[in-house]
Amino acid sequence: MYYLGVDLGGTNIAVGIVNENYEIVLKGSVPTKAERNIELVIDDMADLCKKLIADLGITADDIAHAGVASPGTVNPETGYVEYANNLKIRHLPLAKMLSERTGIKNVFLANDADAAAYGEAVAGAAKGASHSVMITLGTGVGGGIIIDGRIYSGFNHAGGELGHIVIEKDGRPCSCGRLGCWEAYSSATGLIKMTKEAMLADKDSKMWALCDGNIENAGGKTAFKAAREDDAAGKRVVDSYVSYLACGLSNIINIFQPEILSLGGGVCNEGDYLLDPVKAIIAKEIYTCEGTKQTDIRIAKLGNDAGIIGAAALCAK
Repeated sequence: MYYLGVDLGGTNIAVGIVNENYEIVLKGSVPTKAERNIELVIDDMADLCKKLIADLGITADDIAHAGVASPGTVNPETGYVEYANNLKIRHLPLAKMLSERTGIKNVFLANDADAAAYGEAVAGAAKGASHSVMITLGTGVGGGIIIDGRIYSGFNHAGGELGHIVIEKDGRPCSCGRLGCWEAYSSATGLIKMTKEAMLADKDSKMWALCDGNIENAGGKTAFKAAREDDAAGKRVVDSYVSYLACGLSNIINIFQPEILSLGGGVCNEGDYLLDPVKAIIAKEIYTCEGTKQTDIRIAKLGNDAGIIGAAALCAK
């Protein structure tokens, strides 16, 4: 039995064929070229699906179902992507369009963050847990919630926007229009902004040398590298970032009490240097700090494959 998973991103379309053990047996990708008419984007998605099916030596009839992880607001009941700003999508019958173009009879949809969380739940860091949450620290802060083994997205399928809880009233402006959102502080974008501010405030910081004297070269790793070299400004940035991240994660744990909370995104490549101080703060701040059962906080395992596997697994059970 094979399943097909599609991760529709603003930059790339990634497709994988997955077996019954949620292992990717074949995958590929093509550029999204999101500035084009969405019909052309779907054509490329379908062509890649058909190519991988042919390369594996099977037919569309051998695919039990396909799943698509899409950005934006997705209605899994109707198969429509209701709204995805970066792809200029409004009320698009994506499931039907992909089915018609590939011959795969059953096509299902999920929000991309939800699909990634589901992928980690069935085959990654949260495997075996009935209740889990995944937080992705990227350009923004994405969230996916799994309750009783199922994706939770609210009555209107727009739930799980965990990056837009406010952790500092009237704080930094967020792309969503609110002030003080967790995303504005704990995303890689927020980390880079704090790094640049610290560099401008301290011309002697080692972060300048790490950026070859050009502040525009500052990235998500810059402050962490400087902190490891005992740079005071770099340490302040890391300490602030850790504090904001732990604040938001404590809120998430207090709300959902998941068995496992997994963290994904490039910032998590810092490993225990990031995770250890975050866990230390959370241990003091969560409501259940004196309880015998505690949420296990882990680094996500599946990386960029989480969305593919999660999409492929949407109706595999």
